[in-house]
Amino acid sequence: MPSVLRDARRLVIKVGSSLVTNEGRGLDAEAIGNWARQLAALAQQGREIVMVSSGAVAEGMKRLGWASRPRELPELQAAAAVGQMGLAQIYETSLARHGLHSAQVLLTHADLADRERYLNARSTLLTLLSLRVVPVINENDTVVNDSIKFGDNDTLGALVANLIDADAYVILTDQRGLFSADPRKDPAARLVEEAQAGDAALEAMAGGAGSGIGRGGMLTKVLAAKRAARSGTSTVIAWGRERDVLLRLADGERIGTQLTATTPKLAARKQWMLDHLQLRGAVVVDAGAAAKVLDEGKSLLPIGITEVQGDFVRGDVIAVRNAQRQEIARGLANYSAAEARLVARKPSSQIETLLGYANEPEMIHRTNLVLV
Repeated sequence: MPSVLRDARRLVIKVGSSLVTNEGRGLDAEAIGNWARQLAALAQQGREIVMVSSGAVAEGMKRLGWASRPRELPELQAAAAVGQMGLAQIYETSLARHGLHSAQVLLTHADLADRERYLNARSTLLTLLSLRVVPVINENDTVVNDSIKFGDNDTLGALVANLIDADAYVILTDQRGLFSADPRKDPAARLVEEAQAGDAALEAMAGGAGSGIGRGGMLTKVLAAKRAARSGTSTVIAWGRERDVLLRLADGERIGTQLTATTPKLAARKQWMLDHLQLRGAVVVDAGAAAKVLDEGKSLLPIGITEVQGDFVRGDVIAVRNAQRQEIARGLANYSAAEARLVARKPSSQIETLLGYANEPEMIHRTNLVLV
């Protein structure tokens, strides 16, 4: 089978600390420039790309003259704050050299656990992609209130893939992929070229932490692929210094380890919304709005809402009911119940006037809407 990247339009690409900082010797301008060149070529093909880049702590350590990774949280946060400056700067310079704009986005898991912040992050990233900007995402290590987690950016990349409905997730690492055993210890270890994401046997094959610079390891990558697969995103784990690795993957060449999601992307997203047994509210819509949702697959606009039921907040899954009070769909609310009552029966152009701000023109965007 060809690489899952061949037909992928929206990609999340994660690079680890050891690659970005050349094993802790400082930001590797040549390597980052090489990835930027490949990203530009992918963008020319009409693909949308999000980068998730480690390296802030490692670069901060280098700038501060620290030979080993500190253990105390304030020192880790200080190193991240210092290193993030250089990390953002080198991506901006490298991407601009190829005519691409970049944007720095710092996230924590809390941002993606809270439904309102989840929607805010999703809207921002999708807007950046529509503007042909490459978001460069990192964990917001300077404010995280627990320890900077082991292998965190592998997981963060998977969460971002789910957040933006990515078609594929690429983890570039300092290994050539997942092996059946640790190749540094077992000469008979073989490369696992393809497997099903979430297969329990893969976790048994994966070892512990990799380098002393980053905190990840093959196990975190296998678990990240499992998480991404829940929303239908397949993962490729490959060596980041492989020649033109991204371009060759996009051409369909098989490189590294491909962990395939078995659930179709759209089906996974719909199933997640359908699985909500208790909904915190609903909106009742007129016949015109119901027809647009049911027959045309359109977004639900405030003007079609005749009644708001319950007490929900932005990001909650709510029901959409027709005039007979029958549930016809459900989706993620872009506005709270109180806000919805103010904008109901009003055109989207009046949202900002009525609320003082406008999140989105829709009450529920069609990509966050599922028919029942």
